[in-house]
Amino acid sequence: MPLHLTAVIITRNEAHNIADCIAALRDWTDAVVVWDSCSQDETRQIAQEAGARVVARPFDDYARQRQAALDSIDSDWVLFIDADERATPTLAQEVIEASREASCAGYSIPRRNFIVGREMRGGGFTPDYQLRLLRRRCARYDLSREVHEVVILDGEEGRLCEPLIHYNYADWPQFHSKQRVYARYEARILAERGTRARPHNLILQPVRELRRRFFKLQGWRDGIHGLRMALLLAWYYGFVPYWLLLRAREKKI
Repeated sequence: MPLHLTAVIITRNEAHNIADCIAALRDWTDAVVVWDSCSQDETRQIAQEAGARVVARPFDDYARQRQAALDSIDSDWVLFIDADERATPTLAQEVIEASREASCAGYSIPRRNFIVGREMRGGGFTPDYQLRLLRRRCARYDLSREVHEVVILDGEEGRLCEPLIHYNYADWPQFHSKQRVYARYEARILAERGTRARPHNLILQPVRELRRRFFKLQGWRDGIHGLRMALLLAWYYGFVPYWLLLRAREKKI
């Protein structure tokens, strides 16, 4: 008999997070699978000791990692969780009820984001819905989106009320390291779409992203912390991808 609900945790070097993440899932899901991108720390050993099944797969991109995990799971429903996220007991009950009712093909879950120790109230970080609870046979990932993955559902999408707790970016070096990776992915996506970068994009795109984050998405609610985040994301999502496109274009000329 196939399982009803499996939690899947995508990991890479998450030894400091994985035990607590599994502990928050183990008692109410049928199985916990750690889908590991060949970690070089003790992630897999700790996960096994915590009662999870561990699968190692070399990392290519985020969408393909999640799709490979989705294809491998013999379960009616799959709940994707990141290692730095925690499911609360109230969210667990809501997930169980939603998967039993089965009125939708997937459910988005809001997140409470903590960045460098501070909970974010604006800037696009709340309610920050993520499509994570999926009816396995009705969902697939858009493989053209290598980062900030997009799920394609064969059916309706619902929304849960209880949030995931997301301890996102423990410190600023971790933040900058991840954003540099994301910016390169975004540049690649723009290139594949045929976007032609021009010098004025290096000014206009960061200004638009700053305005969007700080004003439209109310980053101002987080004060100086919100302004700092808006400026940094304007740099990584507005400036860097277009700068990389311009550099690539100059090399071809």
